Amino acid sequence: MKFAIETKDLTKKFGEIVAVNKINLKVKNGETFGILGPNGAGKTTTVRMLNCILRPTEGTATVGGFDIIKEPDKVKRITGLLPESPGVYEKLTAREFLEFMGDLYDVPHSKLYNRMDEILELFELKNRENDLLEGFSRGMRQKVLLAATLITDPEIIFLDEPISGLDPASARMVKDMIKLLVSEAKKTFFICTHMLSFAEEMCGRIAIIDRGQIKIEGTLEEILRESKSKDLEKAYLKIVGKEAVEKTLLEWRT
Repeated sequence: MKFAIETKDLTKKFGEIVAVNKINLKVKNGETFGILGPNGAGKTTTVRMLNCILRPTEGTATVGGFDIIKEPDKVKRITGLLPESPGVYEKLTAREFLEFMGDLYDVPHSKLYNRMDEILELFELKNRENDLLEGFSRGMRQKVLLAATLITDPEIIFLDEPISGLDPASARMVKDMIKLLVSEAKKTFFICTHMLSFAEEMCGRIAIIDRGQIKIEGTLEEILRESKSKDLEKAYLKIVGKEAVEKTLLEWRT
């Protein structure tokens, strides 16, 4: 079976610090997979390796069947990435920003403009396509950034903390857009989050990572059964410890 993402003993060290330690994951095509863990657990480092931004110290991975070390250009052509806390060019309109991103990834203009129209329509941005981004709320900016990840029509989309810092209404808007893309566009999503409720609602399978290691992986039901817990919060508490859970819950509330 060909997996959308498969890692084999994927490891990243920064000097003496082991940020990601021999992780092995398999993500199916069309799946929404979540990697859940406290800040500093290794989530973002994992995403950066899978997107060929960081080179692994040991191990390897394939994304869309392409080797992240040997075939980085092919990996980048089939993936979209929404990093944590990305910036936007505020003096561009929503449409200009999408065009800029398309040019950045060498999307031919013969395809780009049709693609932009499709995305603006899908994300209900058509009525604001000519408005400057400086006038957009944080939630609306995140919506535009999510739209920009689709400009190349990627097979696999990586989202790093996609609702971090958003108010409840904006977070709901982003979650609804992700659900729409899963159901309508049949995309594979790899989502990093430290928010328990977000992972529980959005992800078909979840891996819990702590201190660079995958502690448990499976559907919510499998995780609850294996950890002998009644809910994800209790499972998370058992797996990563009370201190990490309290920190995560505090961050979620704020």
